[in-house]
Amino acid sequence: MNADALDGRLLFAIPKKGRLYEKCLSILSGADVQFRRHNRLDVCLVQNHNIALVFLPASDIPSFVGKGNVDLGITGHDVILEAQMQEHVTEVLRLGFGKCALQVQVPESSPYKSAGDLVGKRVVTSFEVLSGEYFGKLDADRGLSGAEKTRIEYVGGSVEAACALGLADGIVDLVESGDTMRAAGLHAIATVLETEAVLIKSTAQKHPAHAPLIDLITARIAGVVAANKYVACQYNIPRARLPEATVITPGRKAPTVSSLEQEGWVAVNVMVEKKKIAGVMDDLVKVGAEDILIFNLDNCRV
Repeated sequence: MNADALDGRLLFAIPKKGRLYEKCLSILSGADVQFRRHNRLDVCLVQNHNIALVFLPASDIPSFVGKGNVDLGITGHDVILEAQMQEHVTEVLRLGFGKCALQVQVPESSPYKSAGDLVGKRVVTSFEVLSGEYFGKLDADRGLSGAEKTRIEYVGGSVEAACALGLADGIVDLVESGDTMRAAGLHAIATVLETEAVLIKSTAQKHPAHAPLIDLITARIAGVVAANKYVACQYNIPRARLPEATVITPGRKAPTVSSLEQEGWVAVNVMVEKKKIAGVMDDLVKVGAEDILIFNLDNCRV
């Protein structure tokens, strides 16, 4: 593919592999962004929009977006902060996947019980910037300087092995399920940051003509995210009990309420978080709701 094929197209950066890649493909499919990526090619043209997808390491995406080399991107919130690009990119939308925590970890047998106990010790991590900032504040609180300060050492991978090899007193690493941490005989003693995947754009836009297309794609992705997070809940209830019911089901903005032919009754349509729906249904029954129906939004745009 030559550069002319990309001329005038909105460039959208997607993680090329790892924990975010498959989820990004699902999001793009839900937003009806149609493309075919050929093997070993990291750029492909979208068939139904004036967009080219650029597949990059997630760690590179904040810099590419922040410098205006690409117009949109998906990466982790933690990656933006680690790249120190938070002033150059705008987080347009949190995507609800790739959730994990950057945590301080030590061996199960370690005498260190809090992050404060590691101040002045050796800490190994792939997140040198975030770890340096976190322990830098703890060092400052203790009035430490020079050689007394916590030593942050960078490794590119296999961070969890550092303590067992005698290279560190503790580590800072991402934890998703915690399986890898526990398998390495480690446990978390502090959380540096909670993170998830985000849709980002350049704070200083290089191509203002792309703004309408950015807004369109953002709205579609927001719809997919909402459809994955919410279900539609429909029920009938006496109008007199409506205030109680709307406390239980406030919706994203507000419920839709319609009068029924049966006097004194209304029908309510509202969106409810999937993870809360069982408890919501129980509470609705308690306040007199009937004919409760639940609908998935997987094929809808919100």
